[in-house]
Amino acid sequence: MAIERRFAVRRIALAAALLGIAGAAFAAPPQVGPEVERDVIAPEGRTFTPAAPDEEGAIDRFAAYTAALAKRDYDAAYAMLRLSLQASSPRLEWEMNLRKRAALWADGTIRIVRLSWYLDPAGQPPGVYAAFDFRGDRKDGTMDCGYVVVHRAEPAAPFTVVRTDVSEVPPDMMEDGVPKADVLHQLPCYLGKGIATAF
Repeated sequence: MAIERRFAVRRIALAAALLGIAGAAFAAPPQVGPEVERDVIAPEGRTFTPAAPDEEGAIDRFAAYTAALAKRDYDAAYAMLRLSLQASSPRLEWEMNLRKRAALWADGTIRIVRLSWYLDPAGQPPGVYAAFDFRGDRKDGTMDCGYVVVHRAEPAAPFTVVRTDVSEVPPDMMEDGVPKADVLHQLPCYLGKGIATAF
């Protein structure tokens, strides 16, 4: 999946997760073990292998952003957004959109399903990007899925959040712990190889 699609596709207000999908349970920081799918995409003729500091920095930013939202620390969460994302998402509007929700995806137990790395993707500011596809389970039975993309412009720079997109499936659209079939096929998020979603 090209990163251009991640930045262009609009998400519907649905989400899902299937029981038994491989992933690492969210912790501080979350673990991205060998069971998590991994992709590395680089421009033609170039090679790129994320180093340990790359992965640590990206995971730490993902974890910190998620934790800030879970604590409703909107100041901290907004400060982690890249300046261009802040420019397109004015602070007051961004925060009010979160505050009007009774619960957030960050309130659930989050599992990383896939970690995708991108080096200098076309049409985006240069640098290293890491996209975390995840699923979540909330205590009320709601299930979430989506992704958070982080970016580092230079080796010494910190990662910033450049894109987030999350959908949810409320409990009444679930059946025996999984999304109903018609809902599953509409979900615009990645749940694993062979899972028939609209992503």
